[in-house]
Amino acid sequence: MELILINDVPNLGFKDDIVSVKNGYGRNFLIPQGLAILATDSAKKILNENIKQREFKEKKVIEDATKLEKKLSKLDIKIPAKVGKAGKLFGSISNTDLNDELTKLGYDFDKNIVSIRGGLIKKVGNYTANIRLHRKIIVEITFEVVKSEDS
Repeated sequence: MELILINDVPNLGFKDDIVSVKNGYGRNFLIPQGLAILATDSAKKILNENIKQREFKEKKVIEDATKLEKKLSKLDIKIPAKVGKAGKLFGSISNTDLNDELTKLGYDFDKNIVSIRGGLIKKVGNYTANIRLHRKIIVEITFEVVKSEDS
């Protein structure tokens, strides 16, 4: 029995794969659970058209992400923080703080796609972070944690 997978199925295949399985497995598990549909000729044509459309859309998304990557790599980001003796911060700088600073500069990202290498920052200095614009495009940016004027 040939089926088209609607979702990823462990040990079988990924979404939009055409797989051959035993009749009972397909009829009694995959199809009722909504994990697959029968691979008829019309379903295969629809699948091929959907894949073409998805590739076209993804090409545009990657193009836009590449343009944004060039802009982000040129940014000079300074995050002010209250500092005690020996350059230690009161509190810490997290990916949320970096995301807030990027928002002030006009780049609005979900806080979950911004990640600081090494986790929380507790000292003044230069650091790097990754911004995942697309699953294929991850931008590395540098930023500086500086002493705020009121500390």
